[in-house]
Parts: sequence; structure tokens; C-alpha cells
Amino acid sequence: MTTEHDHWKAQTVRRPDDVPPGTPLLWQIEKLTEHSDRLMNNDLPADFPYKVERGDVGDALAAIALRESMHRDIEHGRGTRVHDAIKLGATWSELATALDITTDAARALLRTWADGQHNLYQHYVDRGDTRPVGFDPDKYAALLALTELGDDEDNA
Repeated sequence: MTTEHDHWKAQTVRRPDDVPPGTPLLWQIEKLTEHSDRLMNNDLPADFPYKVERGDVGDALAAIALRESMHRDIEHGRGTRVHDAIKLGATWSELATALDITTDAARALLRTWADGQHNLYQHYVDRGDTRPVGFDPDKYAALLALTELGDDEDNA
């Protein structure tokens, strides 16, 4: 029986979109490590005493595409994690420090993410879906209110 993980392991990646949505980062890292290991073996001397697999252009392209896919996945999760932190009592100063940006930039990051979530909700409503995902107007307004907290004011 072939599992989803087995299918993933056999899949060729040459561009970020070759990684199916929802592929766990751990799986992507595992595949990246395999390609990277082969590429690092290229630096071994030709007379290396042990049998090793050498990397090729496919490994190099896969490593680039996997890194880009992982980068996108991580970036996509920024707004969610900022939202979690502020809901759980982090201050904007703490968030800015964790992100290594200014408090205004941290607020802008959350606003941009919230706008996307609200637009997603509205898209589903406009299509007539009865169970839209994203932020309804009340949740959206509540989230935007969090951006009005002072730099050292928590949500508690």
C-alpha cells in the first residue's frame, strides 16, 4: 500500500508549485536534505574511498525549488503566528523584537494578513457559500482593534 508520504518521496520537484499545498515542512526538509547531501558529495575527492551519490542539476534545481516552497510556507504563517501571540498577551514591542522589525511594521504585517482573511471571507460570501472561511466583519474589526494597542500594552 502506497502512502501519501511514499508518493511525496517519489515526486520530482523542480519548481515551488510542484510541492502540493499542505505538504508538511518536515517532509520538505527531508527531501531537501537528500538533495543537499548529494550536492555536498560533489565536493568530495574523486578518489573518495566510500561509495557516495553525487548531485546533479536536478538536485540543484530541486534544492532551490524546495527552499522557495518552504520560504513561502513560512511567510504564509507569519500573520497567523502574530495573531496568536497578540491574542495570548504578547505586546507589540515583544512581537517587534521577535520579528526583528519595528512595532509599526509588526502592526502592518497583522493588518495585511487580516485584510487577506477578510477578503477571503468576502469572496466566499459573494460566491454564496454558507460556511465561508476567513474573517467575518466582526472578527475583522476585533483583530484591527488589536493593532491599536500601545507598544507595551497587552491584550489581557
